[in-house]
Amino acid sequence: MALSRLETKQKVHSPLYNHTLATILVEYASAVYISDLTDLFTWTCSRCNGLTKGFEVIELVVDVQNCLQAFVGVADDLDAIVIAFRGTQETSIQNWIEDLFWKQLDFDYPGCTDGKVHHGFFNAYNNTIVRSGILDGVSRAKEIYGDLKIMVTGHSMGGAMAAFCGLDLALIYGSKNVQVMTFGQPRIGNAAFATYYSEVVPNTFRVTHEHDMVPHLPPYYQFFPQKTYHHFPREVWLYNIGLGFLIYEVEKICDDSGEDPDCSRSVSGNSITDHLTYFGVEMGCDTSSKCRIVMAPSLASYGKVDDYGNFALSRVPSKFILKKNEGPEISDQ
Repeated sequence: MALSRLETKQKVHSPLYNHTLATILVEYASAVYISDLTDLFTWTCSRCNGLTKGFEVIELVVDVQNCLQAFVGVADDLDAIVIAFRGTQETSIQNWIEDLFWKQLDFDYPGCTDGKVHHGFFNAYNNTIVRSGILDGVSRAKEIYGDLKIMVTGHSMGGAMAAFCGLDLALIYGSKNVQVMTFGQPRIGNAAFATYYSEVVPNTFRVTHEHDMVPHLPPYYQFFPQKTYHHFPREVWLYNIGLGFLIYEVEKICDDSGEDPDCSRSVSGNSITDHLTYFGVEMGCDTSSKCRIVMAPSLASYGKVDDYGNFALSRVPSKFILKKNEGPEISDQ
């Protein structure tokens, strides 16, 4: 069985989807799941040696209370600050998926008329130690390296947190400096919020895979446009088509509605397996234990712990990346 890649040709408005960048960021979204914080902080983990080799973590944030994890670092090949958020680490992802059905749209987003967001995802980023740790890491990186662009990524619930982080950073540093790319992300707000988000963070792509069930949640009800959850644009749908003995992997760039009926909404979202693999990269935890943390005593000197046991590991980067335009760049073409 031969395998080839077929990328659909569509008229796409700026910004342009970048396949190469997607295959790099998905590895960051996978690596943040690692439970051995020593390996993650030193970037020596089993998922840290591919397209992300040479990355340096400068802030690693762990919210023990809510089982959240994220990092900030600098990638010299991308000439960028990269932020990644871990998805759910529940022992059974099915339990987390079922719980998504019953969350309510009960939070008015400031500055967004009639906007509603998923309060659980919103609070996971905005009302935990995660936000302060991320902002501290970004500020420190910009102090040292200058005005680097910021790339934010995450998978599953981590994608939802990445979106709220991208919105936060775009409001602080400006829309043109922030790019968001998520994988298998659930819906996080209503149509009014989706419109507001797409205006503030236009350089955003949500990558979905085949029948991945999470992007279908919380449910979208087209007959209740003001009340229902609604994805923001732009989706890139990964799926396979068979032509005889050949299988082609398609990356379809969807329309700017956020709910393109010809993309992932055209199939039933019934697969956990499709949720756990993107671009052939394993997504999800490296252990079945809920909120398992492994850390060498030597890392204690890098840490600061709050009264609830949540902590952040911080350090000054040991190397400087090439100045802008002097190093290799990834083309948008």
